[in-house]
Amino acid sequence: MHILTVGLSHQTAPVELRERLSFSTDRLTLALKHLSEMKSILEAVIVSTCNRMELYVVVDQLHTGEYYSKAFLENWFQLNRKEFESYLYVKKEQAAVEHLLRVVSGLDSLVLGETQILGQVKDAFQHALEAKSTGTILHELMTRALRFGKRAHRETEIGQNAVSVSYAAVELGKKLFASFEGKTVALLGAGKMSELTAKHFQANGATRVLVLNRTLARAEELAQKVGGEAMELSQLPTALTQADIVVSSTGATEYVITVDMMKEIARKRFMPLFLIDIAVPRDIEPAVHEFDQVYLYNIDDLQEIVQANMTLRQQEATRIEKWIELELVEFADWVSMLGVVPIIRAMREKAVLVQEEAMDRIERKLPELTEQELRVVRKMTKSIINQMLRDPITRVKELGDHPKREEALQMAAYLFAVEEDSKLAKSKEKDSVATSAVGLVQKFSLS
Repeated sequence: MHILTVGLSHQTAPVELRERLSFSTDRLTLALKHLSEMKSILEAVIVSTCNRMELYVVVDQLHTGEYYSKAFLENWFQLNRKEFESYLYVKKEQAAVEHLLRVVSGLDSLVLGETQILGQVKDAFQHALEAKSTGTILHELMTRALRFGKRAHRETEIGQNAVSVSYAAVELGKKLFASFEGKTVALLGAGKMSELTAKHFQANGATRVLVLNRTLARAEELAQKVGGEAMELSQLPTALTQADIVVSSTGATEYVITVDMMKEIARKRFMPLFLIDIAVPRDIEPAVHEFDQVYLYNIDDLQEIVQANMTLRQQEATRIEKWIELELVEFADWVSMLGVVPIIRAMREKAVLVQEEAMDRIERKLPELTEQELRVVRKMTKSIINQMLRDPITRVKELGDHPKREEALQMAAYLFAVEEDSKLAKSKEKDSVATSAVGLVQKFSLS
């Protein structure tokens, strides 16, 4: 069996194509069913977000699995393969596992270190469990990946500190105000950046938003989006008197807020005024910051914060990448043991059967033995069996990394005469996985 990832993301495909190759939540179970029924596909999980679409599949052959994964996308979305194939990435075996670990830890996200994708992968795994499209391999891989993602965000600061200009403004504001509760935000200009900044302040407690724009209709449109109040730009002095935070991003070629204007405002205010000028050219005359209780920051100030924080996140990303290397080794070790477990189990079960048959004969031939004597004999025979098995089991475990593992395992099963027993064990494992994903790790753990 082989692990394969076929997908596209914000790094490889434009938003127009990502929209067309997006799975709706209400049809995801059906999609998983169709994907699982494709030739060569043994297990499947589908991750679909606004920034990525990825199929994680276990296949019997890599080339065939890749072909039918693409055929599934072609059929499901009713698109000619030529329209999307060049945008796809295909990752195989260890590269597929590494990619998933990077995804859940936020290393492959549009914003480095974002945490939303971890929850989205968790939801995708849950859908696959409900659709019964996972099996031994993907259940273990997804479980390990989600645990790894949680650790990456819990034990590092990969998701801390602002890495967007709009959120950096909020971080700056927190240094000035103990809380944004009850604070008023005034937006000068109705552009996207003003909208994003306002929403960040609202998410952190700001309760009132004033929207000022040269065109009142545009101000009203944005005010409706953010639950604010529209005002004409001529009402700017009134807004400055009422506001605690001002985000300015107009297309003006001259200063919108001047020193002379601020002289009048300063006489009417007694509380701090936080001014964020994200316009180029600038909207606010630089000398405004000389007034008491007036704090002015421009786009360069915010970008410096973003760059510093991004550097910190990249340092944390380097730590996580080292963890990924170790996780890849551990998962490879687990995979290498899959073929070994049924043989070891069959050896142990056969040894127990031999010991029980021997005890039955002893009891028949030596009926005069007391219960205490039988317990001693039973303990000694078990000890002999365990000692005899210790070295062979160790050697069989080592076959998991043998370059010709399948042939070596077949020979081990033949030597210990457990060929049919190990086949039966594998069959039982497969049936159990098909009916329930719960407890798979325990099924494959060695006691």
